[in-house]
Amino acid sequence: MIRFSTIDVEMPPIEPAKVKEWIGGVAERHGKRVGELHYYFCSDEKLLEINRERLGHDFYTDIVTFPLTDCETVLSSEFCISLDRIKENAETFGRSYESELHRVIIHGVLHLIGFDDHSEEDEKMMRKKEEESLDILFS
Repeated sequence: MIRFSTIDVEMPPIEPAKVKEWIGGVAERHGKRVGELHYYFCSDEKLLEINRERLGHDFYTDIVTFPLTDCETVLSSEFCISLDRIKENAETFGRSYESELHRVIIHGVLHLIGFDDHSEEDEKMMRKKEEESLDILFS
């Protein structure tokens, strides 16, 4: 089950049924399946608060992922996504808001699948997987 909720912002422009199908398809391409995925959209300030309280990090970010299980085949997590950061990143990188929003939505899923972005090499692979995933959604 995939759910979308808001904390202190309005729901962003997504098509829930289409996005849920897309996320499930990306998971399947990597030999995984969706368990419980909860997306919480919020403001920069709310995500900064969550980042400080739950992770001890004192910086703004676009997404924080909280896996709910250690299961390697079933993806279950909570994701907190800053819509302020999405907007700013879209402007900074010359992308549409819609594209950046979906990039971040799938970014969290790719982390659960096993992709990281800690090293330069890992980041290149993550970007490649994000692009492949976006191509599926927008084709």
